[in-house]
Amino acid sequence: MSKSLSHIFLPAFGGAALAIAAAVVVANRDYGQSKIETLEDRIAQVEAQASAASEMARAEAERATALDVKIAEVQAAAAERMESGVTLIASAPDADGRYGLGRAALVDEIAAWDVDVLPDGRGLPEGSGDVFTGEEVFAEKCASCHGDFAEGVDNWPVLAGGFDTLGDKDPVKTVGSYWPHLSTAWDYIHRSMPFGEAGTLTADETYAIVAYILYSNDLVDDEFELSHENFTAFEMHNKNGFVVDDRSELEYAQWRKEPCMENCKDSVEITMRATFLDVTPEGGGDSVMNHATTNDTPTFSAVAASDTNAQSVDAGTADVAAVDPALVETGEKVFKKCKACHAVGEGAKNKSGPQLNALLGRTIGAIEGFKYSAAFKAAHDEGRTWDETAMTEFLTKPKAYMKGTKMSFAGLKNEDDIAAVIAYLKSFGG
Repeated sequence: MSKSLSHIFLPAFGGAALAIAAAVVVANRDYGQSKIETLEDRIAQVEAQASAASEMARAEAERATALDVKIAEVQAAAAERMESGVTLIASAPDADGRYGLGRAALVDEIAAWDVDVLPDGRGLPEGSGDVFTGEEVFAEKCASCHGDFAEGVDNWPVLAGGFDTLGDKDPVKTVGSYWPHLSTAWDYIHRSMPFGEAGTLTADETYAIVAYILYSNDLVDDEFELSHENFTAFEMHNKNGFVVDDRSELEYAQWRKEPCMENCKDSVEITMRATFLDVTPEGGGDSVMNHATTNDTPTFSAVAASDTNAQSVDAGTADVAAVDPALVETGEKVFKKCKACHAVGEGAKNKSGPQLNALLGRTIGAIEGFKYSAAFKAAHDEGRTWDETAMTEFLTKPKAYMKGTKMSFAGLKNEDDIAAVIAYLKSFGG
């Protein structure tokens, strides 16, 4: 008779359970061992980091201690110097020997930097340039700032004129009137101009521009050519206008006396009152003005203004209809070359040149109050007048027609432009 099923399956299930339990125990033991190894690795890393941090802290502490010692040494040395009277801002002692840095400069490297031009001509490159070439280069590269005739545009520097102003309160310091050495002009122009394009001028262009500036200052004639050969032979107008500064030997002792703070003058004299100087602003704020009288104050008398300008404007209304309007319009455009120095029309005033109302038919050099050159004064004394013939010759070549004129304008080359300008001037009388 066969055995019961329970007697067969129960031993089988029991063996399987034991096998599974054994597998679970083995798996748990491997997982636990892996976790232990991971934790041990992390502990080792933390211990290494702590050791490195401790070493760094120790090194920083040593540096801080060394710095404290150094500070103490410096403070002690400073205190010792102060006690001995040695200044802390004394010059550093000369170093013995060399520092061992760099190398000796090569000849070519020195030459690349040694580009300055000295008054005796050292540093000048070979080359040349004449006045006519200079006028063309100047008009192209310089006139936008300095004007066609070196008269200056807006607030840009004036390069010509000013010879009679150096003793004035507000002198006009130009290349011609003030600069003592021609080399300064050549060197500056060659290295720094044109504005925004420094260093683009050739040597010949620079010679030509400098020649034109000299011509604009009436220091050379229109045939002049400047070159490295005749450069040092040219002497500037203000060559002897500078002296060695000897104030430290001759004047400083007078300036360094104790200043007087009270009773410095025996008497005080009032020469002018603020009421008459008109120095008090309108309104006056909260200030109170002392009452002033005219006793013992200067008196003033008005001088009648010259009626030359008024006469010129009145004359400008005559014969206007006889002038070709188209020619006048053209002349107005050409006259832009003259506007920097001359004014026309109602209210025209003298500028660096006289106003030109009622010019045709006027005696040369007749504008009252304008400082004419010796050449114009002589023409005035001779009774010479401006007519179309004289104006045509003058506008063609001013320095040839009126030798000695300070006018820097080189002249108009186009006959039609000359006729147009004369027509334009006639529209303002004359």
